[in-house]
Amino acid sequence: MSISSSLFSGISGLSTNGDAMSVIGDNIANVNTIGFKASRTTFQDVLSQSVATAAGTAQIGRGTALSDVSTLFQQGSFESTSSATDLAIGGNGFFIVRDPGAQTEYYTRAGQFRFDKDGNFINPSGYIVRGWALDDSGNDVGTIQDVVLSSFTSPPQATAEITAITNLDTTDTSHSDSLFDTWDATATEPLADTTYGYQTAIRVYDSLGNSHDITIFYDKLNAASEYNDGSVDIDNSWEYIVTCNPSEDLRGDFSGLSEQGILMRGSLTYSSSTGDLTSFSAFTYDDTSGDPTDDANWVTATFSTNGYAQLTARFVAGVDQDIEIMMGLRSTDSTWVGSTDVADITDGAGTDVLPYFVGREPQAMISTQYASSSTTVYQSQDGYGTGFLENISVDTDGVMVGHYSNGQILNLYRVALAKFNNAQALNKEGGNLYAATRASGSPITGHPGENGLGRVSPNSLEQSNVDIAAEFVKMITTQRGFQANSRVITTTDDMLRELINLKR
Repeated sequence: MSISSSLFSGISGLSTNGDAMSVIGDNIANVNTIGFKASRTTFQDVLSQSVATAAGTAQIGRGTALSDVSTLFQQGSFESTSSATDLAIGGNGFFIVRDPGAQTEYYTRAGQFRFDKDGNFINPSGYIVRGWALDDSGNDVGTIQDVVLSSFTSPPQATAEITAITNLDTTDTSHSDSLFDTWDATATEPLADTTYGYQTAIRVYDSLGNSHDITIFYDKLNAASEYNDGSVDIDNSWEYIVTCNPSEDLRGDFSGLSEQGILMRGSLTYSSSTGDLTSFSAFTYDDTSGDPTDDANWVTATFSTNGYAQLTARFVAGVDQDIEIMMGLRSTDSTWVGSTDVADITDGAGTDVLPYFVGREPQAMISTQYASSSTTVYQSQDGYGTGFLENISVDTDGVMVGHYSNGQILNLYRVALAKFNNAQALNKEGGNLYAATRASGSPITGHPGENGLGRVSPNSLEQSNVDIAAEFVKMITTQRGFQANSRVITTTDDMLRELINLKR
C-alpha cells in the first residue's frame, strides 16, 4: 500500500513550508535594512508514482520541493538624509566596494558611505568604494581605483588674467598732466585723491598663494598730457596706470625709485557717438634697459595668446608673473601700429602717434565713457590662494567634487556602478554585499546614468524593498500550508494504526 508514502509527502510539505517561513522571516527581519532586497520562494512538485487504475495508468505525486529562492531587485524608496556622502541608486546597478585586506570586489545597493581618517571612502564595514579619478576637466584618469582623498588642500593658482570693465564719466576733467610722473612710491600715499579721476582695485594672487591688490587709476587727458600726439581726441581720451603696492614690487630696477609699483601705463580712447572703447595703448617697462625713469624704456606691451595686452609683475623673488589686462577690446593680429615707446609721443606733430592695433575685436562686455558717474561695471581675475577642503558633494552622474575655502570647486572622483546579465545568480555575502559568481557573469562597469545604469541620488539612502503587508499574507498562507501538511502526517498515522489493529 502507498499509505506510508503519504507520510513522506507530508514531510516534504513541512520542509518546504518551513524553508518558505525562513525566507519570510528574513525579509521581515530586514524591513529596515538599507538597500536590502527581499527574497521569494518558489515550490515545485517532485517525482510522481505510477499506479494502475480502472482507466489505465495514472500518477500520484510524492510531495513538493523548493524550486528556487530568488531575489527581488525592485527599486526601494529613498530616505532623505543630511549627509552628502549618503548615496542611493535610482535604477539598475550596484556600488562597487573592495575588501581593504584583499583585492576582492563586492557589490552593494547600500550607499551609506563616509570618509575614514586616512581619506578612504568607505561603507560602515570599512570596505572602500571604487571609482575613477578625475582631471580638472572632469575626464576619467586611468582605470577604476579606490576612492581615496590623498590631499585636503587646493594648491594656489597665480593670476594670469584681469578683467576690468569700467564706465568713465565723460563730463570729468583732467586732474594731472601725467599719472606716471605724479605717482611717488616713496610717499605714504603714492597718488593723492585729487590727482586722478577714478580708480578700480582687484585682488590678485602670486604663485605662492599670497594676495596682492592691483589698482588701476584713470584720468582725463589734457593738452599737456604725454599721450597727446597732436591728433588724439582729448575730450574722449583718458590715461591710466596699473599699479601695485610699491613694497610688493620686487623688480630690482625699481627698488627705491618713485616709479616702484607701476606695472603698466597707457591711454584709452572712446567713441564720441557710442561711448564704447575704440582704441587703447599699453606700455610696460623694458627690463633690459636698467632705468625705469626714462620714458624711452617704456615700450609697447606684448600680447597674450588671446590678443590682450599683458604686463609682467614680480611679487615673488625671481618669479616673473605675466598678467593679461582685459578691458573689452582685443587684438586679432597681436600687432601694434604707431610709436614703440612713450618717449616717441612728445613732438605734437602727429607723426609719432599713439600705438593701436588694426584688428580690433570688441568683447561682449566693453569699457565705456557715458555721461554718468564713473563706476566699475565688472571685474574678475582667475587666481586664488591656498584652500582647505570644507565639504564634499556628489552629483547625479556620480561626480564627486570638493568645495574649498578659497572658493574653488574641484573634480575629485566619479563613483563607479556595475550591473550583471544575471543578477539573480549573485551570491549574498552578508553585510549588504553581493559577490559575483560564474552564473552571474562578469560585472559590466560604467558611469552612472549611462549604458542602462541608474543615476546616483546624493543625500539619500535606498530603503528595503520588503512589502511587509505582503509578507504577512505569505506568512498566513505558509502557516496554513505547514499546518495542513502536519494534518496529513497525523491522519496517515491514524490510518496506519487502524491497519495495525486489524490483527487483534
